[in-house]
Amino acid sequence: MYRFAKAALNLSGQTARQVAVRQKSDLSREFHAKYGAPLLIAGATFCTAVWAYVITSTGITWNLSPVGKVQPKPWLEE
Repeated sequence: MYRFAKAALNLSGQTARQVAVRQKSDLSREFHAKYGAPLLIAGATFCTAVWAYVITSTGITWNLSPVGKVQPKPWLEE
């Protein structure tokens, strides 16, 4: 059991060191600084264009509000 615990602690120490090395990398920050805003704008434009097409060109009946469209049936007394 001692060997297993020692190996587990050693693995967790190695993992912690690997994570620390990965967090030190500046590649992610450089990527976001360079491409972050253009990607966000391109994504928003694409999303807006797709929804504009769906709303205007597909012929979907949206039925946004049933007010004034739904009428109760006449009451039948027996």
